[in-house]
Amino acid sequence: MPEIKPTIDNMEILCAETVAGPNALVVFGASGDLTHRKLLVSIFQLFARDLLDDRFYLLGCGRKKFSDEEFRKKAEQSIRENSDFLSSKDLDAFISKLYYIDGDYNDANFYRRIKTRLVELEQKHKVYKSLVFYLSVPPFLYTTIVEHLGSSELACPKKLATKQQIKLVVEKPFGRDLRSAVELNNSISRCFDEPQIYRIDHYLGKETVQNILMLRFANTIFEPIWNRNYIDNVQITIAETQGVEHRAGYYDTSGALRDIFQNHMLQMLALVAMESPISFEADHIRDEKVKLLRSIRAFDINKLDDFFVRGQYGPGSINGKKVKGYLEESGARANSKTETFVAAKLFIDNWRWQGVPFYLRTGKRLPAKDTEIAITFKKVPYSMFSSVGIDELPPNVLVLQIQPEEGISLSFQAKRPGSKICMSTLNMNFSYKSVFLVDMPEAYQRLLLDCMVGDQTLFTRQDDVEVSWQLLTPILQAWEQDESAPHKYAAGSESFAEADRLIEADDRKWRKILESGISQ
Repeated sequence: MPEIKPTIDNMEILCAETVAGPNALVVFGASGDLTHRKLLVSIFQLFARDLLDDRFYLLGCGRKKFSDEEFRKKAEQSIRENSDFLSSKDLDAFISKLYYIDGDYNDANFYRRIKTRLVELEQKHKVYKSLVFYLSVPPFLYTTIVEHLGSSELACPKKLATKQQIKLVVEKPFGRDLRSAVELNNSISRCFDEPQIYRIDHYLGKETVQNILMLRFANTIFEPIWNRNYIDNVQITIAETQGVEHRAGYYDTSGALRDIFQNHMLQMLALVAMESPISFEADHIRDEKVKLLRSIRAFDINKLDDFFVRGQYGPGSINGKKVKGYLEESGARANSKTETFVAAKLFIDNWRWQGVPFYLRTGKRLPAKDTEIAITFKKVPYSMFSSVGIDELPPNVLVLQIQPEEGISLSFQAKRPGSKICMSTLNMNFSYKSVFLVDMPEAYQRLLLDCMVGDQTLFTRQDDVEVSWQLLTPILQAWEQDESAPHKYAAGSESFAEADRLIEADDRKWRKILESGISQ
């Protein structure tokens, strides 16, 4: 497909970044994979960009026994392995700000020791009670840790005489269903107020996801056609080549609907479909997201197969390499009905979107890694070129590419040089990497900095979580009562018959995963 390369004008309309004030980051689960693969690397990048205050320090808390020096060596190794460009001077300065303490999360004495250590570090670094508690631990530990933070008076500032800036960061999943989400929120809210709680969904930190707001509300060309009069359908895809890997034990009690659909997919849907906020303030944006989620039509459980399809990967091959089926994965139950693929058709009952189908799909062991939002516009109502054999013209498609390379593309029809009638589909591509000539920052950089400066725009609010679970909990309950297994699909396959029928019943087709993507 011919391609049009973009250029940049008015490159510096506004480039503003807020530097974090004095902060102590206390990470529970500091010996775990997420901390070393994502968090430490992202925090170091913020430090190297001079976005952290000189008084910043990090206290890692974990079950594994490490001295400060052992933790620093492990952190340095992780940063070197996951950072393309780094300054040894910056790295040495950053590593010196890392500390570690080990203990049992259920032991009250562990939290007393943490409190004593923080008093020492506060005097050394002069941070003075500006604390961010990051729970990089399995969800079943959230309540335990929060309760101990309260009883030890490390948190619960509303019970203390002194004013403190204390925040809590919670990783997804936020509950397993509506009941557990409400219970978790109630438990956390006994110690933390909503403005202190940062429920993190790393997809919201990705540049193209953030750019949805800019694309929609900083331009006049899209808003007049961003509705049912001009848009035929919207497809949101999250495709992964990986299987469950070492997460099979966790994943077998979760599944794709809980792991990806309830958070990542519904959050992207909300940003694409919501109304314009009155300002760029966090709660104004989050108000509109919640309003949109409330507008999603409830599903008729008696006709669930018309709106949802679940699948589970079997043996197959990825990039020419044979891989196991889900039931062969270590940690998966032999008769597991856990879904690794979900396809869904949603409708939004409001004036803007009435009648427009939103097709969502996510799956593991698919042929390519691909996350995108594709807005397909309606076809021209009449082809003036029918006399020369062109009865139908392809629709215009706007694609927001989120993974593996972030960018935007727009397809449209144009005449090619030569014959009188010679038409092609042109693709106007914008790739962040090729245009700005920089590697895209890790999503956690954005989210960690926002947390430390107190900006909740990209974090999920309590009512947002509960509305999404209210929508999906009946589907989970119906699947649990259904004795039939998910549909099988071979690892490496693009789709399967039942998922195809969901969209083909509407005379539409899924976008090809292998053909999607933004050219560099």
